[in-house]
Amino acid sequence: HVQLVENGGGSVQAGGSLKLSCAASGPIFRTCAWYWYRQAPGKAREWVSTIKGDDLIGYGASVRGRFIISRDNSKNMVYLQMNNLKPDDTAVYYCSADRYSERLCLKNEYWGHGTQVTVS
Repeated sequence: HVQLVENGGGSVQAGGSLKLSCAASGPIFRTCAWYWYRQAPGKAREWVSTIKGDDLIGYGASVRGRFIISRDNSKNMVYLQMNNLKPDDTAVYYCSADRYSERLCLKNEYWGHGTQVTVS
């Protein structure tokens, strides 16, 4: 079973930047997707971004134009560069990935435990 571990969270002032990383303990098939989600206190989990393959990328409306997702298949890692951070970006950020099985990408089969991002 593949485990995901996020790093890079912390506290930053509004307007600042952070770069999150997420490492998988095993391979994430290159055509399958990685995801970032976040959950603020008292709120539902919110989708942040997806990268499927190398160039199919999507962002939630609240982060589009400020966040950049990328992946390094050789390292089994995904990144989230977060720029121009706002207090509303404060949340626990989770990475997730598909599991490849029998030529299918099974969505969101793997999850990390999250990393806290606090913007003041």
